[in-house]
Amino acid sequence: MIILVVTLATTGCVEEPESGTESGTESVIESATYWPTEGWQTSTPEQQGLDSEKLAEALDYIREEDVNIHSLLIIRNGYVVTDAYFYPFAEGTVHDIASVTKSFTTTLIGIATSEGNISDVEQPVLEFFPQRTVENVDANKDSMTLEDLLTMRSGFECVNEPSEVTLSRMQESPDWIQFTLDLPMAEEPGTRFVYCSSNSHLLSGIIRETTGMNESNYAQERLFEPLGISDTIWPSDPQGNNHGWGDLHLAPRDMAKLGYLYLNGGVWDDKQVVSAEWVAESTREQVSLGEGEGYGYQWWVPGSLSGLYEARGRGGQRIIIWPEKDIIVVTTGGGFEPGELAPFILEALQSDDALPENPEAYQQLQEKIEAAAKAPDQEPEPVQPLPEIAKEIEGKTYILDPNPVDIQSLSLTFDEERGEALLTLGFPEEQDREYLLGLDNVSRIFSGSFGLAAAAKGSWESDNVFVIHLDEVGNINQWRISLTFEADRIDVQMQEMTGLGSSEFGGRLENNNQQITIESNNQQRATAQE
Repeated sequence: MIILVVTLATTGCVEEPESGTESGTESVIESATYWPTEGWQTSTPEQQGLDSEKLAEALDYIREEDVNIHSLLIIRNGYVVTDAYFYPFAEGTVHDIASVTKSFTTTLIGIATSEGNISDVEQPVLEFFPQRTVENVDANKDSMTLEDLLTMRSGFECVNEPSEVTLSRMQESPDWIQFTLDLPMAEEPGTRFVYCSSNSHLLSGIIRETTGMNESNYAQERLFEPLGISDTIWPSDPQGNNHGWGDLHLAPRDMAKLGYLYLNGGVWDDKQVVSAEWVAESTREQVSLGEGEGYGYQWWVPGSLSGLYEARGRGGQRIIIWPEKDIIVVTTGGGFEPGELAPFILEALQSDDALPENPEAYQQLQEKIEAAAKAPDQEPEPVQPLPEIAKEIEGKTYILDPNPVDIQSLSLTFDEERGEALLTLGFPEEQDREYLLGLDNVSRIFSGSFGLAAAAKGSWESDNVFVIHLDEVGNINQWRISLTFEADRIDVQMQEMTGLGSSEFGGRLENNNQQITIESNNQQRATAQE
């Protein structure tokens, strides 16, 4: 995986910023004297040693190359110098931070350790779950420690390529903690790095077992409230354990608060929220992965720039911390590589002292930030006449075969006059979800999962193939869904563009027998969960 810091280190035109400049007119920068519990204070980039013109060039690049970024936040010396949001993602909105969640989970493990709920990282994993009967126990599983989970060296038989197969299987099971504990061992713990999100979900279970609170509630008391984080979404498993590996939703400015906590050695507003020792151990290289890459306790530790570390999530979610330069970079996105912006950011980072103010460049930067937040001017294309099959299938429900995304039924209706279609998907034990699609090559914006903005459009690729492009924006996922209609059958191809993989399955027009089958399947599912 190409990451921001690797690009920083390998871009030929870029060097680390100098301390001071030659003009002699700049003032020395002092770190912030406030805590951003109630909100971040802002500054011009120049006051913090950054060049507004170079930051504006990053915004130009994003627009010209159609980079699928949702937000860019740069904080130096405790002050926000750039805070950009890209339509339709909006300021103040929470975003799925994907595997950046892992770095929040390890922080909570560190807090639980400081409070004495956990003895130390050498504590055997099975000791945390004395009430459970675990399968496939052998000497390797008995010897697995908390540190083995934290460093992704559990030794579990875990498949993560080409996608996280084991994670998907875990989510299909009735008890995710039990599923993970029961996994066979592939090797001795502590011997080999295998990125396994199920490890991180076990960490969530350990927090619950040792504190008596699920991860979200524990975070609210021990981490979120002290840092002033109040707007969160954190899904949980069937037993109420929050997803330890991902899916935490936070606003970018709240993501940055974790970075600032670590930048200050675990201290927030003169209170030691997480121990300095845990911060140091978490963010140093515990495992060498080669090619200048390392891993700590659920943090990535590239060796390209001295002391830099980062939290990473699929689709472009990042919290990047460079203590040496007192800088935090936070990005969210729907499938982009943050390394694309690296040359602009490091070129902008010109001095450890304040630069002369540049009002014209700063105004241009602000104008570009404002423009990014607005809906782009896009002329609708003429809506093509609907094929005959569109009239045949309109309003009819297709019952789908079992599939990895758990969609149970599907129907489409078309409004040629408005140039729109309505896709309705049925899910077990949920209300149907409706997705508004533009048929004129302009995505329609609507409220998606968790009430967050989503965008979608569709078109007939041929007389019987309808293709949908669904952008879940703050929920990350970018779907290309191809529906092929043949007589009373439908074939569905779904491809997720940020790393979740693809799937293919079929279905048939609804009839009474199929409805009975669905109800029976729902009843069996409910019984299994009980």
